[in-house]
Amino acid sequence: MKGWNSAIKNAKNYLEPIANLAITNPWAERLFRFGYAAKGVVYAIVGWLAASAALGPGGRTTGTRGALRSLVNQPFGRILLGFVAIGLSGYVLWRLVQAIMDTENQGTDAKAIIVRLSYAGNGLIYGGLAVTAVKIIFGEVDIDNGYGSIDWTALLLAQPFGQWLVGTVGALVIGLGFYEFYQAYTAKFCRKFNLNEMSDTEKTWATRIGRFGLAAKGVVYSIIGFFLIQAARQSKSKQVRGLEGALDSLARQPYGRWLLGVVSLGLIAYGVYYIVQARYRRIHSTACRARTIQKS
Repeated sequence: MKGWNSAIKNAKNYLEPIANLAITNPWAERLFRFGYAAKGVVYAIVGWLAASAALGPGGRTTGTRGALRSLVNQPFGRILLGFVAIGLSGYVLWRLVQAIMDTENQGTDAKAIIVRLSYAGNGLIYGGLAVTAVKIIFGEVDIDNGYGSIDWTALLLAQPFGQWLVGTVGALVIGLGFYEFYQAYTAKFCRKFNLNEMSDTEKTWATRIGRFGLAAKGVVYSIIGFFLIQAARQSKSKQVRGLEGALDSLARQPYGRWLLGVVSLGLIAYGVYYIVQARYRRIHSTACRARTIQKS
């Protein structure tokens, strides 16, 4: 653990000046909040399209990349998608700042390091989505929601103990789904809000929407994890399903339209939950700026 802490410290010393540049910019907090709103818009679109599929044959399920494709086909779509790309970039930057600057005061023990690495990993995932948005703006059309998942799963399966590796990832994803259920049940996410700026009605609805959205995300993660374990058991990367595949599998179950309808409404709620965070979330960039000034 001592060597690990030393590596973390060296990485922080290298990356902290870059993070400081972002933090000290007066527009930083606005960009970070815009990032939460952009993520919320993407998931709201995913939920809306899935709800349309649940209501009738004219709709279709899709993942986050498909949501970006649907947005660009709207009036002024490329402009709207450009704003989403900027917002997602802001979200990526904030997640990296959280990991490097420890804005949530996690510390440097083993659990804290895992949490902070999860911030960075989440940022990289949405960095890929931001890049996809830019590619779509410039005319790339071959965007498939499933190929990326299949590619990395095939790579893992080709390694020694590859089936165990993929199965472990699947179990972790299911664990993440249950963590979302836990968050929905306890409503601890409310601690992230500036509650003193919210009315009682806003607090009530933010809690309800957040719970519903997190529960829906938990369902989706659990299904994705199940497909990963199936891929590990059968050693077939084509068994892997992303967000779109998870929604499709719901639609094919008995009472599938009802199940898909409930989860799609939950994903819309998840998107609204992130838009609420854009307004009311505690962003600790001010505290980070203060620490930066003190150090200098």
